[in-house]
Amino acid sequence: MKIHLLRPLFLLLALSWAGVIYYLSSQPGMDIPPVFPLQDKLFHALIFGMLGFLGVGAMKASMHGYKIRQVWGIVVLVTLYGVLDEFHQQFVPGRTADIFDVMADMAGGMAGAWMMYYLLLKAGKR
Repeated sequence: MKIHLLRPLFLLLALSWAGVIYYLSSQPGMDIPPVFPLQDKLFHALIFGMLGFLGVGAMKASMHGYKIRQVWGIVVLVTLYGVLDEFHQQFVPGRTADIFDVMADMAGGMAGAWMMYYLLLKAGKR
């Protein structure tokens, strides 16, 4: 199957995933003790990594594949969504904004975006 045929699916999944993130961010905070240190940062990175992964999959590639600036564009969009997510959490009872969460969002988004870039790069070389 051609990768470009999956673009609408990736776009739908990316938008749906952004909705899931918003929904989860809207839930009141709970005092649940972490199982390991920095557990919440890992969760942020994984959740926003998926958003970066899906975001690159939704982009239109040229005949020679994705351009580096497209991947960085997705990283910027995911990071901005992370900033908006933290801003939104200020208004949710029991939740707070944290710059380190944004940094974890950015790192995860970057990892996910580049992972998709390289997976599609390899798929195109077959």
